[in-house]
Amino acid sequence: MSDSTHPKLDFIREIIADDLTAGKYATTITRFPPEPNGYLHIGHAKSICLNFGIAQEHAEIAAKCHLRFDDTNPEKEEIEYVESIKTDVRWLGFNWGDDLYFASNYFAFFHDCAVHLIKEGKAYVETQSAEEMRASRGNLTTPGIPSPGRSRNVEENLTLFARMKAGEFKEGECVLRARIDLASSNMNMRDPVLYRIMHAHHHNTGDAWCIYPMYDFAHPLEDALEHITHSLCTLEFENHRPLYDWFIENCPVPSKPRQIEFARLNLTYTIMSKRKLLELVQGGHVAGWNDPRLPTISGLRRRGYPPEAVVHFCKRVGITKFNGTTDVALLEFDVRDFLNHSAPRRMAVLDPVKVVLENWSAEPLAAAEVANHPQNSDMGNRQIPMSAEVWIEREDFMEVPEKKFFRLGPDRYVRLKGGHIIRCTGFEKDAESTITLIRAEILPGTVGADSPEGIVCKAAIQWVDCATGLDAEVRIYDRLFTVEDPDGAEGGFLSVLNPDSLKKLTAKIEPSLASVEPGFSCQFDRTGYFVADSIDHQPGTEPVFNRTVALKDSWVKKGGR
Repeated sequence: MSDSTHPKLDFIREIIADDLTAGKYATTITRFPPEPNGYLHIGHAKSICLNFGIAQEHAEIAAKCHLRFDDTNPEKEEIEYVESIKTDVRWLGFNWGDDLYFASNYFAFFHDCAVHLIKEGKAYVETQSAEEMRASRGNLTTPGIPSPGRSRNVEENLTLFARMKAGEFKEGECVLRARIDLASSNMNMRDPVLYRIMHAHHHNTGDAWCIYPMYDFAHPLEDALEHITHSLCTLEFENHRPLYDWFIENCPVPSKPRQIEFARLNLTYTIMSKRKLLELVQGGHVAGWNDPRLPTISGLRRRGYPPEAVVHFCKRVGITKFNGTTDVALLEFDVRDFLNHSAPRRMAVLDPVKVVLENWSAEPLAAAEVANHPQNSDMGNRQIPMSAEVWIEREDFMEVPEKKFFRLGPDRYVRLKGGHIIRCTGFEKDAESTITLIRAEILPGTVGADSPEGIVCKAAIQWVDCATGLDAEVRIYDRLFTVEDPDGAEGGFLSVLNPDSLKKLTAKIEPSLASVEPGFSCQFDRTGYFVADSIDHQPGTEPVFNRTVALKDSWVKKGGR
């Protein structure tokens, strides 16, 4: 039974606690083992939080989490991905210390294990084509058929494997297979491929090797070599566990890790496939891996998601054995909740219309004083220049006000935040009946004071001074797909791309925002949370802000959920 002092553990943490209590391990060593063939996404963030989180929770027994790059496929891996992964892990608040590893540094060990299996009669060189191997493996109701190479003797296999390593064969001419069980009900056990030939330059080992181990072969050997105690992976590897254990039992490894599977993270309106994310990037549907519409960690960072909110979300989702889909609105809620408490307030007008304060000289106000955060006095106040002309949001004026509309209209009152109450005295329209100018007058003596008797003023609106305000590019990001399950779309995920996932506006911003650094996050009053773009917002150029999240879940209103 759990309580606030001893919260209930998820099933993985319960297993680890039991193993430690039983003395099976003196400590716990986990690993986060990404393949450097793309950028990490929020599904990886869940795994990062789990593996590094367990290490942090057991710091008193010197627990560790390794960062290891499973770089066994040189055709798809790049240093760019290696560096981006390091950045993402650090950004989430985790540190691997001295425990940074590359599978490619173990190539000699993998080779020795393969030779060991050949000598034990448990591996052989296969010369059938990929199509022939696929056909001879059988199916769920039909056992596999032994290939001619399966009966080859040890000496012949050792010679052929040596020739493979020496580069005497072309790609696809032969592979090394494990000799396990062609009648197994688990297709992964039907003589899986251990090594294939690839004449490709490797980012870490150069051209030293032309044979490369398969993931299923290399991964358990890496875990064992690093003395990993608990190898945590997602449910799609559950059927691979017998093969994982087979390699551990039959190769000369120094330890015996335990593989445990958990459910991966799936989000509505989101795709998590690296292949599909790469298709979006290469097809020009998004502006690179760090596009704020993508679920990549670099995209979330550029959009202004706080790392603390992402970590909290991953903990909230929890660790289970059952696949499911989490509403992306839960992630947005955590982001919104964190920023509500931490982000300072600033004023910006996204759809501006000018207001001329015709009696400004009656009581000029050089600068309005506005709190940087309404609930956090420690953030202090700021002075905002003000003059006879200001910009306000177009939606804050209504020619014929509706019921419960408390903002500006003909002969109506509204307060300019931090400044005077004003009254609309008139307005101008163009040939298309669009409001082009609003005329108003200030009510002297209303700065920082209640409404005068007989004056009804129920709202305060944001504004930007025309004389000192600045133009800024504001990017309104929304969900990239129009349906909850883009993977299941009849026409494919590209058929349900949201054409309104990015809108660019020229907005008016208060002058204090001109000097903020890239990555500065704030709330634009009554509009949403925004961040100065980490790439395009640069000193001396027009400011650029990305919308992180709206103040409310607008998709409920749209009927999007």
